[in-house]
Amino acid sequence: MPIRKSEAEWKGNLMEGSGHMRLGTGAYDGPFSFKSRMENGAGTNPEELIAAAHAGCYSMAFSAGLAKAGFTAKRIHTTASVHFDKVEAGFAITGIDLETEAEVPGLNEATFLELAEAAKKGCPVSKALAATPITLKARLIP
Repeated sequence: MPIRKSEAEWKGNLMEGSGHMRLGTGAYDGPFSFKSRMENGAGTNPEELIAAAHAGCYSMAFSAGLAKAGFTAKRIHTTASVHFDKVEAGFAITGIDLETEAEVPGLNEATFLELAEAAKKGCPVSKALAATPITLKARLIP
């Protein structure tokens, strides 16, 4: 299996400094800053990248679980919301909320929810972030 790499560089102090991130594939190559992380400034931030990774990984894991159970999703759409908060010891990622909806012909609600939860537990990104509370809201589209 390939090893994935990305890189980041920061220049200056925390408040006025600036950074640059580049994904190994070049799919993202751009700025990040205090304002893009703590406010709504231009650029990305580590939490947004974690959210994208988690949403993508979960959707793929859910698709794999559905296939193993004999179902094929027409569509799976997942949003991951990463909570970044001030805590006693500084700042921390305090939770991740996954919201998914899927159109899966022939699948009943109970099996859908069971497979959705299994995908949350089995997704490699979920496993890597296991120290963080992860919630899941799943909706089956008829």
